[in-house]
Amino acid sequence: MDTKSREKLIEIIKLARGSLSQRAFGKELGVSATAVQMWEKGLKTPDTKNLAQIAAHAGYTLEELLCCLGGKPLPETSELSVIIRQINNMPLSEVAQVVQAGVDRITAAAESTGSEVKAS
Repeated sequence: MDTKSREKLIEIIKLARGSLSQRAFGKELGVSATAVQMWEKGLKTPDTKNLAQIAAHAGYTLEELLCCLGGKPLPETSELSVIIRQINNMPLSEVAQVVQAGVDRITAAAESTGSEVKAS
């Protein structure tokens, strides 16, 4: 694996781990915290089973992850897919902020629509 691919893999592992400790993430994957640490330092590469789990935690398919590591561009994804992937990897406190912003926007739109209807 070349340096660029290794750096991308490290980035994706950290994305997949999110706010979990290396120990907690390792436990979810069935590996030691030391294994996660070695992956994040680029000293070892996860096996295929762990790559599949890492890909899923990061919001990718294994095929997308392997494409990315092979230096090929990811297949086109919609902006919404990217946003959902980011939300799935956020700490819950940040997800709550996103949800509140959505509620506020929907409320404002409903109020705006309601006032326009009354004015008509």
